[in-house]
Amino acid sequence: MLRRLAVTAVASLAALAAAAPAAPAVEPVPVPLLPVPLFLDDPQDPWGQEGRGQGAPGGRGGQGGQEVTMRMTVTVADSGDAEADGTFDLVCGPDRAASGTHAKAQGACDRLAEAYAADENPFLPTPADAMCTQIHGGPATARIVGTWQGQDFTAHLNRVNGCEISRWNNLIPVVPTV
Repeated sequence: MLRRLAVTAVASLAALAAAAPAAPAVEPVPVPLLPVPLFLDDPQDPWGQEGRGQGAPGGRGGQGGQEVTMRMTVTVADSGDAEADGTFDLVCGPDRAASGTHAKAQGACDRLAEAYAADENPFLPTPADAMCTQIHGGPATARIVGTWQGQDFTAHLNRVNGCEISRWNNLIPVVPTV
């Protein structure tokens, strides 16, 4: 997925370079990296919760040894699929057990476990200074409210440019394929 984005970005830059007059060289500007907490101690425990108190989604632990689950509410609009639009609950429990009204609950929980194991936070917004291809991916929007790595969050997704399309695609099947 990232490879396709990189290829698209390179092709777009090449097309722009061919169409634009030569410009003086510009020093690259460093892009700040956002910190993402790393709790993964055991590769066999993808939620990173064995023996730890509360914190990240899923896994065991929690207050007094209670099981910890991750709960999210996903609201999708204008996806082009009437069955995919609406508000759905997603519950990812220990050992990737999935439940809720989400149509693809198990796949969504598996995707979130993969992101967690890879130390990704798919709910972070696109940085304001990111350079994104100006490709419009349609009117679909999503709002996800829940907990990620022990922190409450609200994520707003859309498909208004290449960065946002990539962000959306990174969360399939939590959000629908459009």
